[in-house]
Amino acid sequence: MNILILSAGTRNKVVQYFKRELAEKGRVIATDCSNLAPAIYEADRFYLVPRIDAPDYLDTVLDICRKENIDGVFSLIDPELSLLARERERFLDAGTTPIISPYELVETCFDKYKMYELLTQMKIPTGRCFVDKEAFYLAEEKGELSYPVFVKPVKGSASLHINKVYGKEELEVLFGLHDDLMIQEFMDGTEYGADVYIDMLSGKCTSIFVKEKIKMRAGETDKAISYKDESLFFAIEKFVEKCGFCGMIDMDIFKIGDIYYFSEVNPRFGGGYPHAHECGVNMPKQVIRNLMGESNPHAVGSYKAGICMMKYNEVMIKDMSDTEMRE
Repeated sequence: MNILILSAGTRNKVVQYFKRELAEKGRVIATDCSNLAPAIYEADRFYLVPRIDAPDYLDTVLDICRKENIDGVFSLIDPELSLLARERERFLDAGTTPIISPYELVETCFDKYKMYELLTQMKIPTGRCFVDKEAFYLAEEKGELSYPVFVKPVKGSASLHINKVYGKEELEVLFGLHDDLMIQEFMDGTEYGADVYIDMLSGKCTSIFVKEKIKMRAGETDKAISYKDESLFFAIEKFVEKCGFCGMIDMDIFKIGDIYYFSEVNPRFGGGYPHAHECGVNMPKQVIRNLMGESNPHAVGSYKAGICMMKYNEVMIKDMSDTEMRE
């Protein structure tokens, strides 16, 4: 059983967890376009590859899949997920299963306005969004919502170019500077994150881990505490199964009063996944079991509430005079 982790970057923990789970049963291979990506050095073997927008990138990855007899592949960065989903058949032809949700669903996740439309269509509470600023002004004049609001790219990740806006003048400046922006209602409530696994064979949601976010940094959860609510578990299960998600996903949720509002969905491991793993929600084990042709048991909420995660910095030191490190 060999696993390929694409664009490993700084996600050392994810590589470590898969290595620990495979132990003597297989290998973890990692790739990145930079030899300064520390996570690749945690793997059993790594490859330096072209950037994902290079013409030969896909062929390079498929060659690695064939050479290393890769059973399953997934990526840790948003821009690569659509590629994996779109080229699913080519990976299967190479004997490798992409661990990713269906292409159209992945595309919906990356278009925040389309996700808003999907949630609205499913009658799931969510913050109001506008791509037409005049429609927002009209709603604001009617008192349907008020400043502050968030202005963000319709398609974006890592919380880049997100601005909390307090008035029309500031909003006009941003829309004059950037294209493809949207206005999102400011959700003034408690923010949660959910790490969710949907079985690749049964299509059933088998794990959910929810944490209350205490502090964020660069779009990722820096400090959080585990949280449990059966009504939220039920809502998440119903949503992900009806949509047809597959494998691991990461969700952003807000609670205002007694109502949970779904916001964004990332169809990959979230940056805060180590919190779930250390609390006993083992998604690498579920991935491996699925790749072996076995469904996972239902274990939603199988963890303890009140466990806190606090991220801190670590360093890796490498002698880059080695030729392999410089290629």
